[in-house]
Amino acid sequence: MKTLHFSTTINASPQKVWDILWNDTTYRQWTHVFSEGSHAVSDWNEGSSILFLGPSGDGMYAEIEKKQPHEFMSFKHLGVAKEGKLQPLDEETKKWSGAHENYTLKSVDGATQLTVDIDMMEDYEDYFSTAFPNALEVVKQLSEA
Repeated sequence: MKTLHFSTTINASPQKVWDILWNDTTYRQWTHVFSEGSHAVSDWNEGSSILFLGPSGDGMYAEIEKKQPHEFMSFKHLGVAKEGKLQPLDEETKKWSGAHENYTLKSVDGATQLTVDIDMMEDYEDYFSTAFPNALEVVKQLSEA
């Protein structure tokens, strides 16, 4: 497993960027880069479960491991969901179960530095190396609007 790092500077407050990241409507807008119809199902509280799903209900499930509003959000990916139902771990899933996806927001000179660190299987590195910068560009556009 490899950790990929992505970063962008956004001319908006950390609070505004945070709201764009995790509000249902805007979350769907910036994550469509990964899959049209992407959405999350959660109460967004630390320690809670979260489903990252496509329109068919397939996707991944995780735990919100750490949440510091307007500063940091950490997801610990646990397994696969099919049609919205959590699946038992298989050998393939065990290879990445426990991977983290971390979002750090820092106020810098009146702007926000957004950094994403994501543990990734090398098979998906090329895809996410292209898709994640595109998704962060959407976050930037929505936050600066």
